[in-house]
Amino acid sequence: MTSLTLRGSGLVQRRTEASRNAADKDRPAGQEDHEPRRGDEQDDDDTGDSKETRLTLMEEVLLLGLKDREGYTSFWNDCISSGLRGCMLIELALRGRLQLEACGMRRKGLLARKVICKSDAPTGDVLLDEALKHIKDTQPPETVQSWIELLSGETWNPLKLHYQLRNVRERLAKNLVEKGVLTTEKQNFLLFDMTTHPLTNNNIKQRLIKKVQEAVLDKWVNDPHRMDKRLLALIFLAHSSDVLENAFAPLLDDQYDLAMKRVRQLLELEPEGESMKTNANELLWAVVAAFTK
Repeated sequence: MTSLTLRGSGLVQRRTEASRNAADKDRPAGQEDHEPRRGDEQDDDDTGDSKETRLTLMEEVLLLGLKDREGYTSFWNDCISSGLRGCMLIELALRGRLQLEACGMRRKGLLARKVICKSDAPTGDVLLDEALKHIKDTQPPETVQSWIELLSGETWNPLKLHYQLRNVRERLAKNLVEKGVLTTEKQNFLLFDMTTHPLTNNNIKQRLIKKVQEAVLDKWVNDPHRMDKRLLALIFLAHSSDVLENAFAPLLDDQYDLAMKRVRQLLELEPEGESMKTNANELLWAVVAAFTK
């Protein structure tokens, strides 16, 4: 399983100048849902954005990983596949569809507890609904780590290959095309043609990058439980997908060092202890534990 421990090298070379914040006056995009928003899931930054520009966790992580002009993720990134599956589990948990089983008197660890379907109400997102159906129909239930592996197709059991969600990156990219963030092109790579999805709406990506930067700089609160759960999950999952470096690339050196220092503070947290604090989302911390074990 991919590790969340801090990596020394990034996917891009950092520039030593501040990024051009073309959308300073815009508010960051959040996530589309089809049910009333609960207090602990409310993203204040969603206010004022149209539904078409609200992104799921999976779409945000993919957007951070996509090369703007080329329209595809790095060929060397072997982490994003499992990272996107982790995003799905957290997204479903934040939408009230999934939870961990009760820990019981023996206080089972996060990675030993099974994922339980809390509600099978459709989310309006095909990928999320497909994952939710697998989890709902599976008996006995599986753990968070097992679901990340099964949904990624990382299993030697041929009887469980049907759990794999296929063409996830392409399907997420098409969602972003429908939302006006990306476009679709064909590129020739010597022996084959490949469908790519270059960036077409730079404002949305810049708002996303600014949101991530501000979370560990200007709006840093030094307490993960005071952070918006969706934003906290985005930082963890972007790092596990090896794309967080892309959000920090435009920063000045001192800003970059401070941002990475604070990310390290988050990565050094103990998921078991954090999951027991008031208003913590246990499944979120279980996904973090799956990547940090």
